[in-house]
Amino acid sequence: MENDISAVRLDAWSEDDAELLRALNAPELTEHLGGPETEEQLVRRHRRYVGLSADGTGAGRMFRITLEPEGVVAGSIGFWVRGGDGEPAYETGWSVLPGFQGRGVATAATRAVAVEARRAGLHRFLHAYPSTENAPSNAVCRKAGFDLLGERDFEYPPGHLMRCNDWRLDLTGPLRRARQSSPGGRDLRNAP
Repeated sequence: MENDISAVRLDAWSEDDAELLRALNAPELTEHLGGPETEEQLVRRHRRYVGLSADGTGAGRMFRITLEPEGVVAGSIGFWVRGGDGEPAYETGWSVLPGFQGRGVATAATRAVAVEARRAGLHRFLHAYPSTENAPSNAVCRKAGFDLLGERDFEYPPGHLMRCNDWRLDLTGPLRRARQSSPGGRDLRNAP
């Protein structure tokens, strides 16, 4: 249920988050992303996440999602400069541990990461590319106020083409909730 959580806090990814990355590498959490990564791939990903979070240029950040007031870690989320086609923009992606799914955690974290991307200030738009078959992640985008631009092919992981929805959020306008009514979620009292 969307209002099952009170708030999330985004904490910068650190050296201590390697075990969280391993926990998020489970088959049921990576089925729409080409499956689990090898230990070597996880080590490289962790290094990238730590480096991105230490970067002060606005190129992006990775975060662990922490539930408030409990202080329990529930997953990860981040934003980064989107490579490749089209206009310069940020991209976002998230993963929530199974025990916290269906409680509005991903939606609250996505709204919070949009605030962070807006603060970074390099790009006007934040995109998300969930698989067309990933109903929960597509619902997160809708509930977080993204606009659906349509379907497209997206290469992820490298060498694997998947069919995705291209969702876009304008970071220059007011951060908004979905057009359809959806109760709850994190309030953005700390938004700029």
